[in-house]
Amino acid sequence: MSQPAKTTGPLTTAGMAIGIGMGGFVDGIVFHQILQIHNMLSARIATDTLVGAKVNMVWDGIFHAAVWMATAIGITLLWKAIKRPDVLLSGTALFGSILFGFGLFNLVEGLIDHHVLNIHHVYERLGQSVWDYVFLASGVALMLTGWLMIRDVRSRSAA
Repeated sequence: MSQPAKTTGPLTTAGMAIGIGMGGFVDGIVFHQILQIHNMLSARIATDTLVGAKVNMVWDGIFHAAVWMATAIGITLLWKAIKRPDVLLSGTALFGSILFGFGLFNLVEGLIDHHVLNIHHVYERLGQSVWDYVFLASGVALMLTGWLMIRDVRSRSAA
């Protein structure tokens, strides 16, 4: 009697949610807090006054709460996935899906916040610039790398 084929689906779903959250944390921690080159609403509300800085800080906090939720959901999904006997547990698939989710965050957040809503840019002092497009390109590159890693695991497990 043959065993049913194992799936990476639940594992990659969990990894993508974790990647989305981690992408948001890297954005918020590195760009908003450490480098201070933009905040959530810095293209709309300047940060050079106390009120403007406070408003942006609140929206940065809301942003961090949302990416914390994505990460927590991903961890919960990962916990459920590893308990399932039909899930192929693969570090490569998990890491690839985290990269995919991180890239998805960069692509979606970059398109919506930098281009459609115009609420902030990667390097706010320059406004919309090449850095906004580099951010989008990094999202595509991360997604492609993650997808290739997941595909490789799936093709090897199917063989």
